[in-house]
Amino acid sequence: MPDLKKSPTEIIRVEKREYKKREFVDIRTYYEDESGEYKPTKKGVTINPSLIDELIDALNSLK
Repeated sequence: MPDLKKSPTEIIRVEKREYKKREFVDIRTYYEDESGEYKPTKKGVTINPSLIDELIDALNSLK
């Protein structure tokens, strides 16, 4: 799974997941707990996979 280092103790993780037989893409901040394991936070966004190209275009427009 692709992770982006946000800070020394946080990452942004991009995952393709399924919930109630529906697929979605979850882009979420994770924090490192005391044992070194990454845990999800409430900070994030969930989108329909059909919107990935639009999201990429929106991000590329910021260059």
